[in-house]
Amino acid sequence: MSLSATTDERPQKRTRGPKKRRIHTRRTQAQRTQETRTRILDAAVEVLRKKGYAHFRTADVARAAGVSRGAQLHHFKTKEKLVYATMEHVFHNVLATSQVRARALKRGEDPLERVIADGREFFFSTPFFISLDIATSINSARFRKRLMAMVRNARLPAERAWHQAMVANGMSEQVADDVLWLTLGLVRGLAVRMLWQNEPERFDRLLALWRTIVEGYIGTNGSPLPR
Repeated sequence: MSLSATTDERPQKRTRGPKKRRIHTRRTQAQRTQETRTRILDAAVEVLRKKGYAHFRTADVARAAGVSRGAQLHHFKTKEKLVYATMEHVFHNVLATSQVRARALKRGEDPLERVIADGREFFFSTPFFISLDIATSINSARFRKRLMAMVRNARLPAERAWHQAMVANGMSEQVADDVLWLTLGLVRGLAVRMLWQNEPERFDRLLALWRTIVEGYIGTNGSPLPR
């Protein structure tokens, strides 16, 4: 074997470029504070879901969130403040989702179908059932009134967004108002019924029947629903 052949077969050294510096993005104190707060609130939702308001303990929340009792008390000094902040957290997230969906509705699309889907997602959700449990378990009338006011203020804007979307799709103000109230009332009622009789197929059938009834009502009082 010649020298040239041996040389050619030797592994060539790779020329490495300059080392890239790893950029470590430091979180600000405000970011760390918000992350801890959110972790506590998410943990509180889980504790409320599993144990209910009657057996809700802030120590369980701290444990579930993986924070010290001192850290939790720094953010929420009392059980009442923690429960209020937790409900505010989840209801405002639901509000934002509903508003985005309502505003995304295009002319010619079926607004009732979207309202039913959005209402079903909300009323069949953990936040709604937690709020029911809290509303019926709180002994303090003052706290109940304050909490329900927050829930109302977080929910009504979502309903107004859907009302506007229905009007934009050709319904009159009054028809849209009637249909929205009755539709959400029906979905909410089925959600509560689920607590002792959960029959999804029956719910689907009844909601389809409701849509047919609404079509007849709108047909005589406004523009028909898109198909």
